[in-house]
Amino acid sequence: MNERRMQTMYVVGIALNAVALVYAAMDGSPLFAVTFGIVMIYLGVRYWMVSNA
Repeated sequence: MNERRMQTMYVVGIALNAVALVYAAMDGSPLFAVTFGIVMIYLGVRYWMVSNA
C-alpha cells in the first residue's frame, strides 16, 4: 500500500471515529466517547508517522 493511500485511510478512520465519538457523547456513554477519542489520537499519531516518513 502506498503512502498516499495509507494517509487517506487514516483520515477516513479519524473522521469515522469523530462521528462515533459525537454520537457516543450525545447518547450519554462517556466510556465509549473516551475510547473513540483515544483511537483518534492513535490514528493521528500513525498519520503523522506516515506523513513524515
